[in-house]
Formats: sequence, structure tokens, C-alpha cells
Amino acid sequence: MSLIPLPESLIPFLDPYLPNIKVTTTNNGSLKRPFVTLTYAQSLDSKIAAQPGTQTKLSHLETKTMTHYLRSKHDAILVGIGTILADDPKLNCRYIFESVKPNEQMISHQIRPVVIDPHVSVPVPAGLAPFIIIDESTIPNIESEKMVIKQGGKYIKLPLLLSTTTKTKISDNWREILQKLYQLGLKSIMIEGGAKIINDLLSINNSTDDDDDDDDGQKLIDSVIITIAPVFLGCNGVTVHPYHNVLLKDINWWTGIQDSIIAARIDYHQ
Repeated sequence: MSLIPLPESLIPFLDPYLPNIKVTTTNNGSLKRPFVTLTYAQSLDSKIAAQPGTQTKLSHLETKTMTHYLRSKHDAILVGIGTILADDPKLNCRYIFESVKPNEQMISHQIRPVVIDPHVSVPVPAGLAPFIIIDESTIPNIESEKMVIKQGGKYIKLPLLLSTTTKTKISDNWREILQKLYQLGLKSIMIEGGAKIINDLLSINNSTDDDDDDDDGQKLIDSVIITIAPVFLGCNGVTVHPYHNVLLKDINWWTGIQDSIIAARIDYHQ
């Protein structure tokens, strides 16, 4: 299914929260990680799915187009194994840029899929060659590894630490993960979920001292862009709920045919 046109008013609304090419394509001083945009769709009661392990369509067609526009502005899209198993997402970018040159074909942006999969539980995603982050103790299947390498991707082994909150294998050491991806040439990453990744990223204590000039080396999320659908999913839904309060700043709202979108930054000095 093709995308509907992106509302013109969304571009000036979104662009201040998106990666600055001059920053993300160079090693800009203390910035040793990619620009990170955290984005997802939720219901009015903060649910991203009606039940665990199920796919729930929340976004209107125009905000679906927005998602692909956001992908066009990033080098990579990162999701967790839960999102892969529940949604079977197409980790690609279908937003088409019109060529500025006459008689030149319109082009789409090729985005790198990054999957957090500690135990190699998912098939190789379609699209551009994936980077699959696995636990350092995991040994991937030889045939799977050959397929990933053939596509131009790779398995990346990192210590995916035990979460002190959930007691399950997840990516607590996000700084190490992001630094590794930066070293591999990814200067901007769009993180779409699932709930465990969203909650953990929002919950990491990234506060910095007021006298610390190295804020970019401490904070992990540069922008938050959330689509809010006009629906309640109820008590059985999968909830976004950080483990402590998170204060936003530089807040702007956009309202479309169905959905509202909040774009903001996290106040790391709260």
C-alpha cells in the first residue's frame, strides 16, 4: 500500500527535532554516539498495543507517512525482538524524495535495521543489511550468520546486562550500544520500541551536573516524537511507563485528521 502525501505543515513542525547533518556526519567534539530520536504511537491511556505480543494499529495514514519521513532523516531504525515478533515490521523507508534535477528518478532513503535480539530469536529482517545486537554469550547459528554477512550486515556481540527492574535480559548498557553503532558509521538512529526498550531508555538516570559541559556525552535521547491516537486500549494493554518521572521541554503539538503528535526534548536537569 502506497503512502498518502505528507501534510506540508508537518515538515517545519518536525525538522527542529531531527538530526542536524553537520553534527551527525562528523565527530563533533564530545558527541561519541548517534543522534537518537525516540518515537512511537500510543493510545490515550499510554498503551502501544492492546495485548502483549499482538499487533495494534494506532496511527492514521498521515502519521504513518510521517513515520517514513522520520526514517528518511536517520541512518538507522532500532527495534527490539518483541516488536519483531509481535508486529513483523517492515524496517524500511518508503518516503520518496523528489529529485531536484530534471529527468532524474525520484529516490527513497535506504535505512539500516538494527535489532536488539540477545538470543538470536528472529529471522533476518528484510531490507538493508541488518545489524543484530546479541548478548556476548550467544553463539549465532552458522547459516544465519552467513546470511546476515551475505546481505552486508553483521552480528554485534555486547554485554546485554540484567535489568535491575525486570530481571530479564535487556540492554541496560545503552551508552556502549550507541557508541558501538556510532563507530560503525551510524550517526543518527530512530528508536521505535518496543515498550521495554522505550521504558528503559526513558528511565535511565541521565541527569548531569550544571557545571558539566559534556551534556552530549551523558544524555541518550535527543528528541521524543510521540503519536497519540484517540482511543483507550484498556487495562490489558502494553504500557509505556518509565520507572520514575520524566520531564519534557521544548514542547510542540501538531494535530491532524485523527492523531495528535507531541515533539519535545527530555529535560536532563530536572
